[in-house]
This record gives sequence, structure tokens and C-alpha cells, in this order.
Amino acid sequence: QVQLVESGGGLVQAGDSLRLSCAASGRTFSSRVVGWFRQPPGKEREFVAAISWTGDNTYYADSVKGRFTISRENAKNTVYLQMDSLKLEDTAVYYCAARRAYDMAILGAEYAYWGQGTQVTVSS
Repeated sequence: QVQLVESGGGLVQAGDSLRLSCAASGRTFSSRVVGWFRQPPGKEREFVAAISWTGDNTYYADSVKGRFTISRENAKNTVYLQMDSLKLEDTAVYYCAARRAYDMAILGAEYAYWGQGTQVTVSS
């Protein structure tokens, strides 16, 4: 079993940066693929980024590529999402999620464990 808790959200201006953290409990967290998803107001949840259990492989949605960076510190059971050059359209509730399997995935249905989410609001 894995429990995930996101933190680091807040209200920022366009162009600012934020770093989200996803802290996990569970001894197997370090061997799991972890992804970040987001749900903008009134829209469906969408994939943002994913990272392999080693941290060697990462994958990003086109909308955040070059602006967001996913990373992990397995010794701390934590995955991060560094968000730079934030835009108004990045406003959403951000969720981290972990897979049971070891391959990368971008569909939310392929992730078994989810956090409660953290709100990110970008203003002009």
C-alpha cells in the first residue's frame, strides 16, 4: 500500500515558479513509477509528467515540456514537480499518483495510488 500527500501549491503570478512535492509512505515507493496529473477547473484530468523508479526516464505532456521538471529523491520517498514560467492555463488541482507496474504510463487509469491534490492558481 502506498499513501501520497502533495504539497507546495499556492497562488502565483504568470511567469513565476512553484515546486510541488509528493511525499509517500510505503517501503515500495522507491520502486514505483510516479506521475503528476492535473485537473483544470471545469475540465478533465490530464497527464503532466511521469518519472521511472530510478529517475533516469522522464516523460512530459507537450503543454509543459521545457517548463516543468519532474524529479525524485527515493531516500526521502519524495517526488517533485518544478514548475517554471507558469501560465494562466496551468491553473489546476495537481495530483501525484503511483503505479503498481514498473513501466511508464500516461493514462490515469494505469495508476493505482493517488494523493488528495494541491491547488495551483496562476493569476495575471
